Amino acid sequence: MPDKETLEKAHEDEREGKSPSTQAGEFVREEIEHIREGKHGARSTKQAIAIGLSKARRAGVKLPAPKKGKVSSRTREQVARDVRKGRSGSVRRVSATRSRAVSRALAREGHRAASKKALSRQARGAAAKRSKASRSQTAKKAAATRKQR
Repeated sequence: MPDKETLEKAHEDEREGKSPSTQAGEFVREEIEHIREGKHGARSTKQAIAIGLSKARRAGVKLPAPKKGKVSSRTREQVARDVRKGRSGSVRRVSATRSRAVSRALAREGHRAASKKALSRQARGAAAKRSKASRSQTAKKAAATRKQR
């Protein structure tokens, strides 16, 4: 369950008309903080981001599913499940045994996935996979946003 503060920040972003990915960023940030605080770990930065995005979808953020061919069918099914949970609005109690098992499994993982170096490597790798035109367009959009302020 995400922190109350994270939910409020995401709702505020939604009210301000910010994109779903910006709203989801709050959940990813929370997940990174949890790893840094030692609440649990993650095998990789990618896993930490995936957990954050999953929480965002379950909280009702209208995040699109990953593009076809980018993820496995199992991941696609999980995303669909998260989206359904987010739309239903009802909160079902999670089995204590299952919750404890997940917590223990994550606690055994490392904490380097949330280091500045790991996050930087992840961001650079993700950017490198995008086309030059796509990166340029994003940079122009960011510059325009800064200009407005």
